[in-house]
Amino acid sequence: MALATSDRAATVTLPDIREAAERISTYVRRTPMIAGTQLRDRAHHAGAMTLKLECLQVTGSFKPRGAVNKLLTIPDRPAVRGLITASGGNHGLGVAYAAWVAGLQATIYAPTTTPAGKIKKLEGWGARVIVEGGVWDESNRIALSVAAREGLAYIHAFADPMVVAGQGTIGLEILADAPQTETIVIAIGGGGLIGGIAVAARALKQGIRIIGVEPEGAATLHSRIAAGRVVPLDRIATAAGSLGALVTEPLNFDLVREHVAEIVLVSDQEMREAARWLWFEFGVGAELSGAAAVAALLTGRYQPKEHERVCALVCGTGADGIR
Repeated sequence: MALATSDRAATVTLPDIREAAERISTYVRRTPMIAGTQLRDRAHHAGAMTLKLECLQVTGSFKPRGAVNKLLTIPDRPAVRGLITASGGNHGLGVAYAAWVAGLQATIYAPTTTPAGKIKKLEGWGARVIVEGGVWDESNRIALSVAAREGLAYIHAFADPMVVAGQGTIGLEILADAPQTETIVIAIGGGGLIGGIAVAARALKQGIRIIGVEPEGAATLHSRIAAGRVVPLDRIATAAGSLGALVTEPLNFDLVREHVAEIVLVSDQEMREAARWLWFEFGVGAELSGAAAVAALLTGRYQPKEHERVCALVCGTGADGIR
C-alpha cells in the first residue's frame, strides 16, 4: 500500500490548516516567539523583528507538523506497515517521529551529502537509514520505488496537501501570538513550509507580506516564478542541505506564485554569519537553513520599511552555523 499523495485535491485552504492544528496539537509543541529587543546590535531594524523559534520544535525543526498531520490522515491507517521517505535530515526526523508516535518502522533514504550527525539522530528516533542518491531528488525516486514494492506509506517532504497544511499551522501561531506582524520571512527548500504559512497568514490578515529566502546555490523557485513554470535546477551548490531541492512540484509552485510577494537569495556565508548572530544575541543554535530568514534581514536582501513589524522564522536547529 504505497501512499504517495493525499486523496484530497491538490490544494490547501485555511480550514485544512485549522483542522491540522487541532489534529496534531497533542504531538507537537507550540513554539515560542521572542522580540528582537535588548540587542547589542540594533542594525537592520532588528529591534522591530520577532523570531518564531521553530528550531525548538520536537526533533529540532518544523517538520513533525506536516509528517504527523499526514500520518493521521492516511486512509486505513491501521493497515499501514511502515513509513518511508527521502530526506537529508529534518523531514526524515519528522517522519521518524511520526512513526514513533504510531509505533511503526520508518525507513529514510538519505542522500550521500547527509551529515553524520543527522544520520545518528535519525537512528536515535528508531529509523532505518539507507544512504543512497547524490541529491534529495535521486534519493526520493528510490524511496518511491521501495514504497511501491514493499507496501509502505510514503510521505513527501513538501508536495502533499496534508504535509503543507501541517506546516501552515505555524502561520496560525504567529498571528495569534503577534497579531501586529506585517511581514513573515521564511526559508524555502521545496516550498511546503512557505506555502502552508502563506495560505494561513494571508487568509487571516489582509495585506500581510510573505517573503521567501533561498540559497544562492539552490534557487529552486527564485527564477522559476519569473519563468512561470517548474524547471529543475542543473545542480545544487549549497551547504544548507535541507534547502537543496533540484525542483519543486506544481502544488508548491502554485502556492508560492499566488501568495509570496518576493523571493530573495542569500549566500552560505551570509547564513553562517546570521547563525552566529543568533547564537551571540539570543543563544539560539540554528543550522544554516534555520538562519536563512534572519540572513535576508541582516544583509538587507529584504529591506523592511522603518518600523515594519517583521517575523523571521528560525526553522531548524544545528551547530553547522556556529562551528
